[in-house]
Amino acid sequence: MTAPASLVASPEPDRNCPLCPRLHDFIAEWRRREPSWFNAPVPTFLPPGGEDAVRLLIVGLAPGLRGANRTGRPFTGDYAGDLLYGTLIAHGLARGEFKARPDDGLELVQTAITNAVRCVPPENKPVGAEIATCRTFLVPTIARFPNLRAVLALGSIAHQSTVRALGGRVAAHPFKHGGQQQIGGIALFSSYHCSRYNTNTGVLTEAMFVNVFREIAAFLQA
Repeated sequence: MTAPASLVASPEPDRNCPLCPRLHDFIAEWRRREPSWFNAPVPTFLPPGGEDAVRLLIVGLAPGLRGANRTGRPFTGDYAGDLLYGTLIAHGLARGEFKARPDDGLELVQTAITNAVRCVPPENKPVGAEIATCRTFLVPTIARFPNLRAVLALGSIAHQSTVRALGGRVAAHPFKHGGQQQIGGIALFSSYHCSRYNTNTGVLTEAMFVNVFREIAAFLQA
């Protein structure tokens, strides 16, 4: 029996989603301070071919305040996007030129990008309840792609939330940079988050990041 449409979880939260009061109030404050910014849950970035074309889903942590929260497109407007989109282009998973704005014409290829938490959190730190609540959108986001073969989780929080969204146990699928695990028929790849902090401190080098995408590209071509 098919569930009524009203009971089926949507993969995208409403612009004024009230489920996490702290995040809702934080966005409301930034709407007052910067009315020209996007200031809302950031939707999943899809390729021109739509859901059926997606074979790889990239899951980040959450929108950056002056990045995706400002521009409305994941990883757009801050350093993390420079590294991510440059690497995607180099591996044929995006085309065009990344100019850090949503109207730059850049297109994804067989790839979609989303976040474990769709709303910008204060100090870039969502709390556990917010991560769990937003998984009600991550689960149907994963399910919306019928030809999905792989997920790349950026950072341990995104990794853990993705494991749970795929029906796995975190203890059985620990985070490891460069890791590859199978959960429910999906290959889960993991990388340290491509944040400026991680690259400045040497936690993640460009070579380390490129190596992860080299493995993903090889997997998708197999």
